Amino acid sequence: MGERRTAQLAIRGRVQGVGYRAWLAEQAVQDGLDGWVRNRSDGSVEAVVSGTKVEVEALVARCKVGPRSAVVSDVQTSGSDEIVTNGFNIRPTV
Repeated sequence: MGERRTAQLAIRGRVQGVGYRAWLAEQAVQDGLDGWVRNRSDGSVEAVVSGTKVEVEALVARCKVGPRSAVVSDVQTSGSDEIVTNGFNIRPTV
């Protein structure tokens, strides 16, 4: 098993109202990642994902495309010290 990594993602484009949060949560659960996803009032989607480096990087790559209805213009990734465990959930918009 690889070293654990936690990343914070800021996803921009047409990513609200297209099922992006549900899609990202489904992808994360399938990959066994922990974390959360939520819409932001500025129209972006924010997520924190935690897993092995390979798993996190694979999810970030898929986030650059997103679900079929989405049009992703940018995915910014930064490290996160947040401790996330116990699965993946969708949080309310902030």
